[in-house]
Amino acid sequence: MPKVQTARGEKAPFEFSAATEKLFGEDFSEEGITGDVKIFGEVEDVGRCFVVRGRIECRKSFTCDRCLTQATENQVHEFEDEFDKSEAEEDLIDVTELLRDVLIAGQPMKNLCKADCKGLCPECGANLNEGDCGCDKLIIDPRLATLEDLKME
Repeated sequence: MPKVQTARGEKAPFEFSAATEKLFGEDFSEEGITGDVKIFGEVEDVGRCFVVRGRIECRKSFTCDRCLTQATENQVHEFEDEFDKSEAEEDLIDVTELLRDVLIAGQPMKNLCKADCKGLCPECGANLNEGDCGCDKLIIDPRLATLEDLKME
């Protein structure tokens, strides 16, 4: 469990790196976080509370939601939160929950291999990022196909 050292009346920097299982005591493979997670930041005593701020750097492996290819990306998540001084035990603050929440909340709704991913051809299933498949791009919704039979005068 990650705990950071406080510095009464000033700032205290921190930096650590470990696998997600070691940091959070759980498996983050569902989120695709691989390798070590690096955490950099500082704790500042602002009088009434401690402010913890910094960034999380990690690598994510995933299957693209559009073209179904395997991809990886480097992620950086910024964080800042206040901790009541009563939460510090022996001048240490447990930041496990904060870091886990920032990491999970920072995951995208859609995992894309690149921002302009073209996806798969709905006709033949070819990956359109690799080139045009040659299929007819005019695909008529089957619910509207009967409208083709209507003749306009």
